[in-house]
Amino acid sequence: MPIARRTTILCISLSLSLTSAAQQKPSPLSPYVKEDALVLVLEHVRLIDGTGSAPQQDMRIDIAGGKITAVQAASAHSPYPPNAKVLEMTGKTVIPGLVGMHEHLFYPTPQQPQGGVALYGEAADSAPRLYLAGGVTTARTAGSLEPYTDLELKREIDAGLLPGPKLDVTGPYLEGKGSFAVQMHTLADADDAARTVDYWAAEGVTSFKAYNYLTADELKAAIGHAHAHGLKITGHLCSIGFRQAAALGIDNLEHGLSVDTEFFPGKKPDECPGFLANLTYVEKNVDVEGPEVRETIRDLVAHHVAITSTLAVIETFGSNRPPMERESAALKTLSPQAAKEYLVGRSHAAELDMAGPMLGKEMRFEREFVAAGGLLMAGCDPTGYGGVVPGFGDQRNIELLVEAGFSPVEAIRIATLNAAIYLGRDASIGSIAPGKAADLVVLGGNPAEKIENLEKVELVFKDGVGFDPAKLIQSVTELVGLR
Repeated sequence: MPIARRTTILCISLSLSLTSAAQQKPSPLSPYVKEDALVLVLEHVRLIDGTGSAPQQDMRIDIAGGKITAVQAASAHSPYPPNAKVLEMTGKTVIPGLVGMHEHLFYPTPQQPQGGVALYGEAADSAPRLYLAGGVTTARTAGSLEPYTDLELKREIDAGLLPGPKLDVTGPYLEGKGSFAVQMHTLADADDAARTVDYWAAEGVTSFKAYNYLTADELKAAIGHAHAHGLKITGHLCSIGFRQAAALGIDNLEHGLSVDTEFFPGKKPDECPGFLANLTYVEKNVDVEGPEVRETIRDLVAHHVAITSTLAVIETFGSNRPPMERESAALKTLSPQAAKEYLVGRSHAAELDMAGPMLGKEMRFEREFVAAGGLLMAGCDPTGYGGVVPGFGDQRNIELLVEAGFSPVEAIRIATLNAAIYLGRDASIGSIAPGKAADLVVLGGNPAEKIENLEKVELVFKDGVGFDPAKLIQSVTELVGLR
């Protein structure tokens, strides 16, 4: 046989072998997947559908092709779909995948030297896995410090190469002069705000977040350009009060009353009086049931401005909150140094008790906002001095909503369907109904009876693929604060 022909045959054979090997190569997600049958039936489940309706007992959910195909009473004894794998789930509760609206893919970095700068490290491995393990199947990043990294993570997750939730990547913080974080670009003026929004919209971000020190002109420009791209903008504001931001057209506001500076005496336009000064004033002097706050709430509702509840991070600035016994699982995911620094910060917070009374006031504000017709959503905001860990913090925020006076099914709706409505994706996510994505969380208890049962996550389905939360958590144990 001529050499050229033998070489051609060898190349073809090698190519076929490589193709076959590639086809047989297991998915990078395989170590974390517990259920991946194309057709599944979850039989005899307790169903909390995300709409705020009462739990339904002894139900059946059919899944095929990553979508929910049927939701019906198990007692109907309808024939199973062909080739279905049936999972017996008596005693289990199924809720929709959480839609986290104040999430981050970074975490406070430990070992800051004396006089060092505030720095946050990208949690590229730990955050996506822990969100998914905690039942968060969709997450808005609500401010990015490494937007290109976040965008690449989204592409890798969407391609099935990395485990994690569906990401709404928020662009880099839109911040003015005075920022505490060197990782944030300081806007020069309104033109710079507009340019920044246009640039990152073209790069693929799907939302924006305004921050503490930008001016009204900068915020107005950012809102106008975001809306021109069909994108929404939220804000953690200080230099601009809530009602002014609503008048400018902002879509969403973070944290609630605890950061609203419109009531601060002598507040000057475009000037931030400082977080602690404002927090102290609001805590001591602002009456949630008073006419000023009620007028603010009416104004926000009239302008269709949503509020994101972040009780989980506000709680950490109070004394001995959350209880240490509730922190043990999350603490195991922290690096030893990150855990040490969190515990030191926690002891200082207990001494100062900066947000003890404020937590209760914020809870009342959120109840009043919802009672007035406002759209309340939820997210954990894993920042502060640490300790609010992705996934775990999202569960805790829902528990705190119940502590605030919402029923468990109302709190679950806030963390699921309400967020999906805001995102304009309620036709596909946020509740459990035929035709929607099979984004589901299987719990080993009933959160309607005891909201802490929300922590008993046994299985998380994203687009019909069931992930093992224990394996996801184990894979990043002691890595939070490192990567």
